[in-house]
Amino acid sequence: MNAGSRSFGRFSVMGFLAVFVLSVLSTGVSATERLMVTGSSSVAPIALEIAKRFEATRPDVQIEIQTGGSARGIHDARKGLADIGMVSRRLEPSEGDLTGHTIALDAVTMITHAKNPILGLDRSQIIDIYTDKIDDWSQIEDFKGPIVVVNKADGRSTLEVFLKYTQLKSNGIKSDIIIGDNEQAIKTVSTNPLAIAYVSVGASTYHIENGLPLRMVAVDGVVPNAKSLAEGNLPMIRELNFVTAGMPEGLTAEFIAFATSPSVADILDAFYVLPPAE
Repeated sequence: MNAGSRSFGRFSVMGFLAVFVLSVLSTGVSATERLMVTGSSSVAPIALEIAKRFEATRPDVQIEIQTGGSARGIHDARKGLADIGMVSRRLEPSEGDLTGHTIALDAVTMITHAKNPILGLDRSQIIDIYTDKIDDWSQIEDFKGPIVVVNKADGRSTLEVFLKYTQLKSNGIKSDIIIGDNEQAIKTVSTNPLAIAYVSVGASTYHIENGLPLRMVAVDGVVPNAKSLAEGNLPMIRELNFVTAGMPEGLTAEFIAFATSPSVADILDAFYVLPPAE
């Protein structure tokens, strides 16, 4: 992965709110085969670009991407409402009825506004912030103001990764703002110098390089960037998965094979995530 500055070109992560329905349509061609893919808003932008490229090789195929969180991806795959669920974490033992297909590795990190001078936080400080034991930035740094705690709604895998890292319970978090996807968290923090949130490293990197006033703070002394992700040093590394009810067949298997092949390496690079084999 190239850690330097890059332009995403046509790869855009904007607009992936949970209420949006994202469709990939083959222009001027009547599709005869369709795939429904639902779930994680962290996986959706990547899946959309992969789907576009796959459709270019298969003009008889239409792939629809819908967000709604990893919990929706799990539910829809189980109930047959989707051919593929998108889940931005490793499957749990209780989810053994599903088959995971890792398409990339990402990480969760803490972000603040660029005007916030905080450069790093350790696990105990993050826990204290999210349980209201630390409620003003002046308790950490020479920067005054009440901390605005941004938390994710239940059913979001980013929340599950955060809870696993902090060993907190969801009902133990003292939130000021509850949001859905990465884009909402990024928008909230970029417009509020007192806010803090946890989001995808890939999404944060993209928005920082495109001018949003954000900072990814070091967590437990590890600076979140492409190098630390590639070396496996970040404390909240996670899998980005497609999941299916059992082993995939037919068009579903074909699309998953394409999504986990070298044919999409540049798409993963554009979103600052790693192929799972690295």
